[in-house]
Order: sequence, then C-alpha cells, then structure tokens
Amino acid sequence: MPVFDFKHEPEGAQQAVCTYTVFQSNGRQASPDKPVLVLDRSSGDLPHHASGLFTNPARRTSFEFAGEDGVRPVDILRIDARFVSLLKWLGENHIRVRLSGENRPDGYAVYRIREVASGGDTRLSAEDGFLQFMIERLMASDAPEAEEEDEDREETGDDMKLTSLQSITDFLSCAGRTLPDNIRLWARRNLAVARSSEVTAEERRHAQRALSIMLNIRWKNSYYERIDPEEARRILDQELYGMESVKQRIIETVIQINRTHTLPAYGILLIGPAGTGKSQIAYAVSRILRLPWTTLDMSSINDPGQLTGSSRIYTNAKPGIIMESFYAAGESNLVFIINELDKASSGRGNGSPADVLLTLLDNLGFTDNYMECMIPTSGVYPIATANVRADISAPLLSRFAVIEIPDYTVEEKKVIFRDFVLPKILGRMRMRREECGITEDGLDAVIRKCAGTTGIRELEQAAEHLAANALYRIETGETESVLYDAETAGRLFGA
Repeated sequence: MPVFDFKHEPEGAQQAVCTYTVFQSNGRQASPDKPVLVLDRSSGDLPHHASGLFTNPARRTSFEFAGEDGVRPVDILRIDARFVSLLKWLGENHIRVRLSGENRPDGYAVYRIREVASGGDTRLSAEDGFLQFMIERLMASDAPEAEEEDEDREETGDDMKLTSLQSITDFLSCAGRTLPDNIRLWARRNLAVARSSEVTAEERRHAQRALSIMLNIRWKNSYYERIDPEEARRILDQELYGMESVKQRIIETVIQINRTHTLPAYGILLIGPAGTGKSQIAYAVSRILRLPWTTLDMSSINDPGQLTGSSRIYTNAKPGIIMESFYAAGESNLVFIINELDKASSGRGNGSPADVLLTLLDNLGFTDNYMECMIPTSGVYPIATANVRADISAPLLSRFAVIEIPDYTVEEKKVIFRDFVLPKILGRMRMRREECGITEDGLDAVIRKCAGTTGIRELEQAAEHLAANALYRIETGETESVLYDAETAGRLFGA
C-alpha cells in the first residue's frame, strides 16, 4: 500500500470546496444499504474498521484514515442530513473514531461510528458514552428540513440524560437542527443565560434545568407509519371482551391514520360506569399506536397551575404536570390518558383546569410557565375517561369523539369471569388451571354475590379470593385441587 502524507494547508490558502451531498433519511437503523455516510474509495478500498479523524471542519469534507503505512485522507461523498453537524463537531474537537463500513460500488458505506479511547485531550472520553448517545438520538430523530448552510450560525445558545452544560452545548452543536425551530432558538437563549455571569445563580440554575428537561425529549414530526389493522384487532380482542362498537371505532381510527399518516383531529372520550374497562381501552390504544402513554388524573388536580407550572421568578419554581409528562415519556408523540375528565371543571378560584386542557387538546401548542416556550402538541393523542357526561363542559366535549361504554350484562360477566378474569388471576399466582375450577352453578353464585355493582372490579376481587382460598387449601395439604360449586362458593363468600 502506498504511503499517503496529509499536510494541513494554512487557513485560507485555498478556496474551500465541499465534496459531499446531503441526503434525507428517517431510517431508524443504519446498514451498508442505508449508511450514515459514504466515503470515496477511488484510491483503494478501506478496511471494515477504519480508524481516524474527521478533518477540515470549515469544509467538513474529509476523513483521515490512519493505516499501517501512514495517514490517508479520503473525501466524504454523501452524508445523512441528520449527521452533518455531528461530523463537524467530531472534526472540530479532534475526536478519534472507528468507522464500521463496507466497500461498495458507490464508495465506502459507513453504518457505525464509535469513539476510540486514545488517552489524548478529547472533548469527551469514550467512557462518557456521549457519542453513542448522540448517534442513538439522531437515528431516532427525523431528517431536518433541507436548508442552505449558514457557516456563521452556531447551534449553541448527570449524564446520558443531558444535564451538564457541556453535554447540553455539545448536543446543540451536534443535533440542534433536528429540533423544532422555536425550541432551537429557545435553547440558544437559555444556554446564554445558563453561562452568563451577569445573572443570579438562581436564574442560571433554572435555565440549565429547563434545558435539560427540553433536550431530553425526542421531538418528532407528526408523521405516523402504517398500523396493521389485524394486529390492532388482535390486541383489542386480547384486552376486551365484547364491546364491538368500541372496537369498531378504534379500528376506524387506525384506518384513518393509515390513509393520512397523521392523527385524527379529535381524541376519544370514553364515558361509562366505573369498572367497565375504560382505562384498559386507553392502554390498548397506546399499544396499537406504538406510542408511550402518560396519565393525568383530573380528580387530584384542582388548580390550573399544577398543569402549567410556575414562573422562574420563584425559588421553588418547577414545570407543570403536562411538561413533566413529556419529559417522563422521553418523546413528543404520546398518548395522553386523561382520567375522570368530568372532574376537570372544578377549581379553587384561580381558574379551571379544564381551560388549560383546551389548549392541549387543540393541538396548536402548549405553553408551560416554567419553560417559557411553546411546546408542539401535534403528536399528542388524547384519550379521556369519565363517568358522568353531564359534568363535562361543552367546550371540552367538542374536542372529543364520544364513545359510550355500557355496563356488562349478566351473561357477559359470566364469560369474563370464567374465560378472562379467573385465568389471569391463576397465572399471576402461578397456579395451574386444574388446581382451581368452578362449576356453572358456582359461577352463578359468584355473579349473584357481585350483583348491584358496575364493571368487573368486584369480579376480579372475587376471583382473587377464590384462587387464594384454593391455594391455601392446596399448600396446607388438604387437597390437590379445588372445584367450587354453588355450595362451596356461597360458603366462601358468605352468601
């Protein structure tokens, strides 16, 4: 192999020439067929693991491959748009990396980048894990919109969550363009405050905390991949017995998403008696949409400030519950499950929590007093539950597609107890089906015991009592299995 000597030219010695083109990609995994970048291999193949440095950050066009016979500079031909700023940052900070790639007809296709611990004065050591963290975040993000390069613009403004100022600064340098425009501008301003010596320590602390919360959320676009309707139906049948009208409405939502690749304009409001599985339906929908979920319990919220947070002028200021929900979920696209919506109109004189919910449900953006920034909500899918329709204000009702959930009939409760509830309880107690059974008249006795109650919660409690009693009798050596009939079930429940 010939020896390649790479000499750095004096700054401004020649006109910078960009050798690469940028391509848009939203792929979640890199491979030789879907690489992060492509290097020129016209002067010879590169090894599978090529170690070296990205160089010339002003041009951001080359990679110095350190081979056995010397240093070999190779041009960059193509870069995934999400990784342009990261490669520039790696070059500016002289961080040695190892590329995993494959020699292909169009060049050396790089599908993995890892930092090499060299013992030198690098910005972050390999042990910090920052590079791996950044690559995972970029792969999970959507391609930034194409725009002209602005060389004069800088993307700047305890760990592996972004908490330190160093990691926040590096993240903005590497991935600033993947953020929504308003959040990127907000981050620059807050970073300036967090670094400033002209503001109080309290202001710097609040700015850094707000940055950490905002940048640890993966801000995604509102494009939704196709959902398999048959898989959606399987999940619904697994979670819910009967409720065909409810399942039909959810499948209609899935079909709509598949056609438009966006969420419906309205969320779902499930109204029905307690214990009829409203929350279970909401969790099933989040599984179908493949989104994280978070809950807002309106029965415990009586002040709108709990939702909107408090201003940073206060020492004990903090974000509101809605912003904390985004942070806990780790991404902007999620299912908001709003429990007991009929309790949202009650307040303590400082306004109504329902008024705050309206801004969240309109998908126009939500402003938290602590963050001082408009939060995009186009990827939020709200599913609310309530017991009493009359207690929900008309403006709130108008934001939802309402689905009435009827109570179960006696026959439905029998099937649910025998085929769903009891097997679930036995599985949780690690009992075999043959260790605890129930006859038809025994089942009638259980249903009579639960008469007068709505939903299936009391059925679940009865099944647990039944299984626990059987387990006790088996473990004490009284019997090897128990079959409950009307007499034994009635005696157990005091009927």
